[in-house]
Amino acid sequence: MSDSSWGAPPSAGQTGYWGSTMGGPVQGAAPAGPTYDAPEAQQTRPMPIVPDGPAYGGDQDDDRGAARLSGPLFRDETFQAGELPAETQNPEPMSDVPQQPPAPAPQKKSAGRDLSAAIGVGVGLGVVIVASLFIVKAVFVGVIAIAVVVGLWELTSRLKERKEIRAPLVPLAVGGAAMVVAGYVRGAEGAWVAMALTALATLVWRMTERPEGYLKDVTAGVFAAFYVPFLATFVALMLAADDGPWRVLTFLLLTVVSDTGAYAVGWRFGKHKLAPRISPGKTREGLLGAVLFAMVAGALCMHFLIDGGAWWQGLLLGLAVAASATLGDLGESMIKRDLGIKDMGTLLPGHGGIMDRLDSLLPTAPVVWLLLVVFVGSA
Repeated sequence: MSDSSWGAPPSAGQTGYWGSTMGGPVQGAAPAGPTYDAPEAQQTRPMPIVPDGPAYGGDQDDDRGAARLSGPLFRDETFQAGELPAETQNPEPMSDVPQQPPAPAPQKKSAGRDLSAAIGVGVGLGVVIVASLFIVKAVFVGVIAIAVVVGLWELTSRLKERKEIRAPLVPLAVGGAAMVVAGYVRGAEGAWVAMALTALATLVWRMTERPEGYLKDVTAGVFAAFYVPFLATFVALMLAADDGPWRVLTFLLLTVVSDTGAYAVGWRFGKHKLAPRISPGKTREGLLGAVLFAMVAGALCMHFLIDGGAWWQGLLLGLAVAASATLGDLGESMIKRDLGIKDMGTLLPGHGGIMDRLDSLLPTAPVVWLLLVVFVGSA
């Protein structure tokens, strides 16, 4: 029976449900079903009416909807005055729209990390880096080599845990440290030679194990050698110049300022996702903040820190740093998403692992080295 039978007015010569109930049975009413005698009609019990469709939208609610839609099965069934079915004495209001749960209370934005720990670790690392950078250059080369070895350990460990890829760590660590030293001592030529020897050592070292998975293991090893130590070698190339400490400081400042600008602006004003499938937390507003902060910092650094530098060169340098740092961050986010992890390690409280701090620095190093060589030379 459709819902319209509940509210349709009785036709001529008929008495609707309410008329038959309040005034008793009316003679001459046309039956809508099998004919019953009046005594039998008085004894008839109301039966539930099954609606045309589910009242609430799901099979699990059918019984509840049927219980609410109950009444006489036929039009000529009557009750004595005052003897309405229990279901119709206090009918419940019906609604075809499911009740929506209350909206959750708005939550306050969270940074997602322990900011106090992150700031403390960042300041501590900054002190160590600046002190080693301006006291003895060779000490800073050692800092780069240590960061490379730890980064390789984190990367190869996560590859083994999550993908069962066994990139040989020993030749990568030894070759990576040698790559950084060779770049500082022999320049770009020494870095390329060390890179080739490290790749060769990786292929040979892996031959001592079973052949299954050889190709994927050595491929991952060569990728790790290029991604971590080879890109870090460009920091050593910058350090080798006469004003090397100031070039490295400019490189570090611009990268940190770019990341800080992206974080601050994106956290406060970010609404439009930059790459939601790779890194849902990054926004276009954050990228704009990174560009603005880095360009201003670049103009200041080129004017005050780099001999022969111009402010307009700093603007271009800052723009390039913001782009490379963002791409580097997205690249490592892609790696971590493929591995199904949030951080590469837990060595640095509030930051994750070493690789989580090198993600934007590594691809930015060759960009800054090249632009500084073009703007002010390599001496």
